[in-house]
Amino acid sequence: MHNHQLCRMSIHSLDDTDRLGRMLAQRLPDRATIGLVGTLGAGKTRLVQSVAAAIGVPEGTATSPTFTLIQPYHAANRRLYHVDAYRVNDLDEFLELGIEELMEEPGAWVFVEWGDRVADVFPDETLWLRIEVASPTQREVTFFGDPAVWESLFSNSL
Repeated sequence: MHNHQLCRMSIHSLDDTDRLGRMLAQRLPDRATIGLVGTLGAGKTRLVQSVAAAIGVPEGTATSPTFTLIQPYHAANRRLYHVDAYRVNDLDEFLELGIEELMEEPGAWVFVEWGDRVADVFPDETLWLRIEVASPTQREVTFFGDPAVWESLFSNSL
């Protein structure tokens, strides 16, 4: 996991999560891999649902891919793959999902919950988000990645 901290922000409500999702949907490059790290209930799935909603995936369509492992969404000429690595036993099993092809697919965003479990196969230009529970209603989100790749994402205030 790339250890350059890019930005840190507090989220105080589901509305804040939705705003962060909209910002990511507006600013992510054409192709991106996003590793999501955080405990159960930290808000990883909700953030991906917010990004999906921002690109036009109908509300209620985006669900946690805990059992399917990969949930594809298509909207607004955008492909979003929501991946859950929680139940993956090892890197080989993760790679058998075809994850490398998804990460290289033009026009695709790949969000991987529990990405730290399989970080060795992520591209160097991955954007990492660590979501920490600060209180029942507050989350601290820390962004990590290569500044040369992601600096423009944070050049304007979040």
